[in-house]
Amino acid sequence: MAEKIRLDVLIFRRGLVSSLNKSTAFIMEGKVTVDGKIITKPGFAVSETSEISIKESAEFVSRGGIKLKKAIEEFSICVKDKICLDVGASTGGFTDCLLKNGAKKVYCIDVGYGIMDLKLRSDSRVVNFEKTNIRYFDKNLLKDEIDLAVIDVSFISLVKVLPVVAELLKKGGEIITLVKPQFEAPKGSTQNGVVQDEKIRRLAIDKIKNFSEGISLKLFGETASPIKGPKGNLEHFLYLKK
Repeated sequence: MAEKIRLDVLIFRRGLVSSLNKSTAFIMEGKVTVDGKIITKPGFAVSETSEISIKESAEFVSRGGIKLKKAIEEFSICVKDKICLDVGASTGGFTDCLLKNGAKKVYCIDVGYGIMDLKLRSDSRVVNFEKTNIRYFDKNLLKDEIDLAVIDVSFISLVKVLPVVAELLKKGGEIITLVKPQFEAPKGSTQNGVVQDEKIRRLAIDKIKNFSEGISLKLFGETASPIKGPKGNLEHFLYLKK
């Protein structure tokens, strides 16, 4: 029997993409076919001789860009020439989207290391703070006032993140934050990390809306993310202003 290998790894090894993260993104976006069949699981086991094709180039370095694009369009936000902050930057999907919408500069913060796509790390408009927890970030490291902050964090409640981000924003600054209900819902209310109950999901969103109001952030819009989280969670965007 021929040895099997993960699909995301094989795509990267064949040089079809520039990074393993990009390989994963293409697969999850349904852009990869194996022997003529669309596969959406990065860990899907394939033969090293399988015929693999990528239908089209992704618009952004990760699917996060697709999510943010919808929010920017729906909230009619002008990104052009703004100084932005990307909290939980990861591969850089949000950052890529901001730059393609005309952002002047993007400060990126993430607890990880070596995750951001090489194209973005090499971009002079990107200032990348790796191994950095936003809760303990030294605002003196910012050389500019922040016009717009975007947030996509995991394994932490936005209750602990929003106050810090609000402090970094200039008066009248904007926030687009992704609410992940599994990290806001009460313990024991998820099944395998997924919020199945629509009532609980709605309560998680309302929790962040109410908290934001309590720290003087005004809600100007909300919309569902066009893409589910990795485990299938329905995510939600809030548009806030300081």
